[in-house]
Amino acid sequence: MSDQNWPVALIVVVALVLVVAAGVALVLFLRLLRARRLLRDAGIPVENKLAFWGALIYVISPVDLLPDPVYLDDIGVLLLALRSLHTAALRAGRSGRTASKEASPPGRG
Repeated sequence: MSDQNWPVALIVVVALVLVVAAGVALVLFLRLLRARRLLRDAGIPVENKLAFWGALIYVISPVDLLPDPVYLDDIGVLLLALRSLHTAALRAGRSGRTASKEASPPGRG
C-alpha cells in the first residue's frame, strides 16, 4: 500500500467498525423491544421492568458514557437489560419460547 492511501484505508476501516457496532446496537434494541411482552406478565419484578425502561431511555438519550459514534456503552446497557429480563422470566417460569409453543397445535403423544 502506498503512503498516500493509508488515510483512506483507515477511514474505511473505522467506518466499517462503526457500521457493525450500530448494527449490533440496533439488533439488541429490537430484541429488547420484543422482550417487552415479558413485562406484561405479573411474575416479572419491578426492578427488571425498570432495567428495561432504563435501557431504552439510555439508548435514546443524547447523554452517553462514550461519544455517540462509539456504541459500546449502548450495547452493554442493552445486553444487561436483556439478561435481567431473561433471568427474571426464567425465575417466573416463563421463557421467550413459551408463546410459540402455546400457539402451535397440540402434538400427539
